[in-house]
This record gives sequence, C-alpha cells and structure tokens, in this order.
Amino acid sequence: MYKLLIADDDYEIRNGLCKYFPWDVVGFHVVGSVENGKEALEFIKRHDVDVILCDIKMPIMSGIDLASELSSLNSKVNIIFFSAYKDFLFAQKALETGVRRYILKSTNYQELIQAFTHIKEELDQQQHSAAKQGQDMSGKIISTIKAYVATHYRDATLEDLAKLVHMNPDYLSKFFKKNAGVLFSEYLTQVRMEHAANYLNDIQYKTYEISDMVGYSNSFNFTRAFKNYFGMTPRDFRNQKYADNEQLENSLE
Repeated sequence: MYKLLIADDDYEIRNGLCKYFPWDVVGFHVVGSVENGKEALEFIKRHDVDVILCDIKMPIMSGIDLASELSSLNSKVNIIFFSAYKDFLFAQKALETGVRRYILKSTNYQELIQAFTHIKEELDQQQHSAAKQGQDMSGKIISTIKAYVATHYRDATLEDLAKLVHMNPDYLSKFFKKNAGVLFSEYLTQVRMEHAANYLNDIQYKTYEISDMVGYSNSFNFTRAFKNYFGMTPRDFRNQKYADNEQLENSLE
C-alpha cells in the first residue's frame, strides 16, 4: 500500500475522500488529511508519504506553493492536484513545479479510480527501477571489495575498505553480510586460507613465512585459523599433499 495524504480546505470533500473512497482497492492507504499546504508540509516532515492529493487554492499555503517548496527540498513525494478549476494557467504552473497529474473535482468515481490505478502502476515501475539500480550498485560495491581483498588480503581491513567505498565501517559490515551472505571477517579469512594452502604447495616457504604472507604476525594464530578452516594443521596439510602426490606418481609408473 502506498501512503496517501489528502490536503483540501473543504471539509466535506476532504472527509468524503478519506472515508468513502475505496483507496485500498487501488493500492493506497490514507495516512492523514490536512486543510492547507503548510499543514501538509509539516505532516510530510514527520511522516512517510508517497503521494499527496492536493487542492490548488487553499489558505495560508496554496497547492502551487506547496509543490514549489517540496521541489526545492528535492522531495520524492508525488503530488496530484485535485482542483475545481479547469484553468490552463494552473495546469502550466503545476507542470513547472513537477506535479504528476491535474485531476478535476468534476471527475466521476470511475475516472478517479482509473487515474489512481495508473498512478500506482507508475509508482510500482519506479520502485522496481529503484530496487534494480540499488541491486546493481550493491553488486558493484561487493565486486570492488572482493577485488581489493584479492590483491591486499595480507593487510586488508574493514576500515580501509570503508574509505574505499565511502561508507561507515559499521554500516559496511552489515552491508557486506547482507549482500555477500558472509561476514567480512569470514570472507577475509577464507581468502587468506586459500592463498595459504597454495603457498604450502611450494616447499620453499616455511610455515612462519606463509603466516606473515597472508597477514598473520603470530604463526600460532595462523595455525589455529588454518586448522579451523581445513580441519588440519599447515604441517599435516603439506604432508598430506606430499603423500597424495607420491601416490599419484606411483600409480602412473
């Protein structure tokens, strides 16, 4: 349900729209009603609103002035003018302030339902596009983080990555978990352990050297992390590799 605010200085019209029009049928829920543009502006500052159905001529602040103010604030609230005045000048001003539609109060019941059905479809498309853009952006950020870790796994930190992608470290931690499906610390450990396993295949590297190469200043901590990840110590891992290679060579002779 999209949140709808109704702004009209005529009590009967305002009350009738709030109580007797089947908004839920077209996907809207009336979250409030106000008498003028100033009250509407204050309401929007305190509550979430998707659409305003707004009269043009109201005391204190008109619908045109409200639309101009919201435009200057870069508000995402959609404004629909609902007026008794079929005047080109009003329609022109409405378009200039970014108003989505101009509906006459003489519009009948079915026409109003049809108009808001179209509005809902447009909002659905906007929401879908925004969600897709958000997913695309999230994917790019995760790719950036993983690319950085792939080459800087030895000394990569959440703080460094937060600066790289312009996020707060705490927020980035939650963002990474949500979009990558794993904690950043777990992902970093995974990358380090896979590199450590590759280094262990090369006998020129000592365990303590590999420990430092993958970001562990303490070889004991490295051994413990490696065992937690692979279920065996670096030494046992290397010995098993040797045994597997020797067995493979013997089978080929």
